[in-house]
Amino acid sequence: MQELNSLAEAPDLWSSPQRAQAVLQERTRLANGIDAINHMETEVSDSIELIEMGDAEGEDEIILEAEAALEAILRRAGKAELETLLSGEADSNDCYLEIHAGAGGTEAQDWAEMLLRMYARWCEAHEYKVVWLEESPGEEAGVKSATLKISGHNAYGWLKTESGVHRLVRISPYDSSARRHTSFSSAWVYPVIDDTIDVEIEDKDLRVDTYRASGAGGQHVNKTDSAIRLTHLPTGIVVQCQNDRSQHKNRAQAMNMLKARLYEAELQRREDEAQAEHDAKTEIGWGHQIRSYVLQPYQMVKDLRTSVETSNIQAVLDGDLDEFMAAALAQRVHTASDKRAR
Repeated sequence: MQELNSLAEAPDLWSSPQRAQAVLQERTRLANGIDAINHMETEVSDSIELIEMGDAEGEDEIILEAEAALEAILRRAGKAELETLLSGEADSNDCYLEIHAGAGGTEAQDWAEMLLRMYARWCEAHEYKVVWLEESPGEEAGVKSATLKISGHNAYGWLKTESGVHRLVRISPYDSSARRHTSFSSAWVYPVIDDTIDVEIEDKDLRVDTYRASGAGGQHVNKTDSAIRLTHLPTGIVVQCQNDRSQHKNRAQAMNMLKARLYEAELQRREDEAQAEHDAKTEIGWGHQIRSYVLQPYQMVKDLRTSVETSNIQAVLDGDLDEFMAAALAQRVHTASDKRAR
C-alpha cells in the first residue's frame, strides 16, 4: 500500500494516463479493503461490549442482538476472505456469459433457458448489471444459445469457475410417458477487456455473416439483417450479437466479444489449462460435466470438481451459487499454488 501511495504521488504519474488509472484503481481497491477490515474490527469490539453489558445487566435481548451482529460480521469476513482469492489478471473485469444447449434436443434447450434464469437471478442478488446480447430460441421451447454481458466488480473472477457442461436429470415435461431424461447445456465465461489490452485481429482471419435478429426487439429488428456473426478462422471461435438495431453497433460489440474470447484463451494458456479447456469443449454431453442437477428420483446438486453438494435444488436454480463458486475458486487457486511450488 505504501508503494502504491508513492506511485500515486509521483510527479510523472500522468505521463502515462493508462498506467496512472491502473495505479489509482488499485490504490482505491486496497484502501477500501483496509477500511472494511477496520470497520469490522470496530463492530466486533462494539458487539463484545454490548454482550458484556447485557450479561452484567441481565438483558438477554441485547445479548441476542449483539450475537446476531457478530454472525453477520462473520459472514462478511468470510466473503472478504474469498475475494482475496480474486487476484487473477482479469478477475475484476466485467464478463460475457454464453449458454449453449447440448445433447438432449428440446430438453436441453429448455435446460439452457433454466441456466440463463439461474445466472440472471445470481446477478440480480449480487447487484450486477445484465445486458442480453444474443438469443437463439429453440424450436419448441427454451433456447439454443444466448450471450449475456455481466457488469460489476469481480464479475469475471466469480463467474469464471462456472465454465463447463451442466447436466440435468428430471422427469421430462415434454414426454407424455413421463420418463426420466438427462440433458446437457454448457456455460462459457470470458472477461471483457479494456483499451489497455491490445488484441490484434487481421481481416483475412475473419468471416462476417449477417442475419435477421430473432426474439424480442421490435418489428424493425426482425425485418433487417442487423444481427452479426463473427468467426475467427484460425481458432474457430464464433461470436454473435443482435442486441442493437444498428448492424454497425452489433458488429462493434461482436468484435469486442471476439477480442475478449481470444484474450481469455491466452489467459488459459498462461495458466497451463488450455488443453483441459479444449478437451472440455469437445462435446456437450457425457463425461464432460462440471456439475449435476438431479430432480428425480431424488433432489441433489453436486459439483463434480469439488464434491460440494446440496439437496436444496430450488435455491440453486434460483441463483444460490455462492457455495459452489467459492469452493471451485479456492480449489483453482490452491491448484495453481501447488503447481508453482513444484
